Amino acid sequence: MPASDTASVSADDLDEIVRLAVELLADTTEPAWNAKAGDLEWTCWETAEHLADDLFAYAVQLGLSTGPLDVYVPFAAESRRPGGPRNSVHADRASGVSGLMQVLQASGALLSAMVRTAPPHARAHHIFGPADAASSAAMGLVETLVHTHDLARGLGLDWDPPAEICARVLNRLFPDAPRGTEPWAALLWVTGRAELPGRPRLTRWRWYNEPPSQTP
Repeated sequence: MPASDTASVSADDLDEIVRLAVELLADTTEPAWNAKAGDLEWTCWETAEHLADDLFAYAVQLGLSTGPLDVYVPFAAESRRPGGPRNSVHADRASGVSGLMQVLQASGALLSAMVRTAPPHARAHHIFGPADAASSAAMGLVETLVHTHDLARGLGLDWDPPAEICARVLNRLFPDAPRGTEPWAALLWVTGRAELPGRPRLTRWRWYNEPPSQTP
């Protein structure tokens, strides 16, 4: 990979992808957001709320400095309907698509700020291993990249994110990602959203928050 592709994932990367996602999604009509998001069982509106909730959750986890540090911060969360995502973050439906995009943008900015200001020893609890600031940024990027893909499918939009950012995310979180494959296609494969030649679509997947030198 080029040097720019193997550089550390950064808050700047997260800012760029959230900005591109909001630009893509903002120019849509509200009725379209009732459609299912890709292959998910959630509506597009619910999926965008879930994405905002992910970004918020990763930010607040990185902010913990007193124990216990091996638990999730106990913000109350609820589903608005049976089978819907269980979120702490919900957008006021009366605010329309523009309000939903503000919620998404604000959650992304919160995670970016935490990534930029977290001390080197900070670790965020996660089921895939403790996450430092770079890994927290990469987790936010995975969520934004793939859920914007889900949303684009549900809303009839085209989403083609920057290859160099996708490559950095793969390098940071997915040590077993196929090499020699276009980064965006590889990221869709490792997150169970697409097939690759000779590689069936995954039904279970995970990432690794440990630094690359410590991953299996």
